[in-house]
Amino acid sequence: MRITCPLCGDRDRREFYYMGADDYLNRPEAGAPVAAWDSYLHLRDNPAGVTKDLWYHETGCTSWLVVTRNTVTHEVLDVALASDVKGPRT
Repeated sequence: MRITCPLCGDRDRREFYYMGADDYLNRPEAGAPVAAWDSYLHLRDNPAGVTKDLWYHETGCTSWLVVTRNTVTHEVLDVALASDVKGPRT
């Protein structure tokens, strides 16, 4: 699988570290209920199809990226810097 880093260009996926779903970008506030923290830390979907995931460009520019990809075909549909992705989803 190839990932096109917005800063470095087309790279092999072995240059990146996979963190998981982009849910990690939606951290609960410090005073959030325990259920919100439990959901944030432990509950994850495991979809077959299009997902948005966090990847770290470990051997490149060291940027965090949000990669939109199809887990069935491994097709990468979009790559964006995590810092450019908007805050919590509604």
